[in-house]
Amino acid sequence: TASLIALMISQCLIGWMLLSYFAMQVIYARRKYKIAPPETRGHPEFERTFRAQANCSEYFPIFISLLWVAGIFFHQGVTAACGLLYLYSRLKYFQGYTQAAQGRLGPLYASAWLLWLLLGLALSGLLAHFLELSSSSWTAALAWPLQIHGAW
Repeated sequence: TASLIALMISQCLIGWMLLSYFAMQVIYARRKYKIAPPETRGHPEFERTFRAQANCSEYFPIFISLLWVAGIFFHQGVTAACGLLYLYSRLKYFQGYTQAAQGRLGPLYASAWLLWLLLGLALSGLLAHFLELSSSSWTAALAWPLQIHGAW
């Protein structure tokens, strides 16, 4: 358990390092294209770099919150794996977006899917914790929507 908590803490640090890297890329693009702050318009490559950095920064608090809630209440190993995949997809998103606007789409969908998965894990863990469901009733609760539609 301690090693998985360390992994989640390292993901927070990796995330902050990525955000720092993204911010540095904006600074380099400002210098390259001579765009002084607070201006956010200019060369298309600068605008893509700026938007990619802003988008990644906007979603980081959501990611960290879901990572920790899912890790505490669901399962640390599954959550850690999702967190690493999310960070990798955001790096690919940033790299793709800075090259061309269409380059962001695949990693964007992957990172969105991972955030939804983390949300589902967090909610499942919270429900299990606060409702104190036994494993058999937990399985029944998860299978209930499928039983309504005749799929179970």
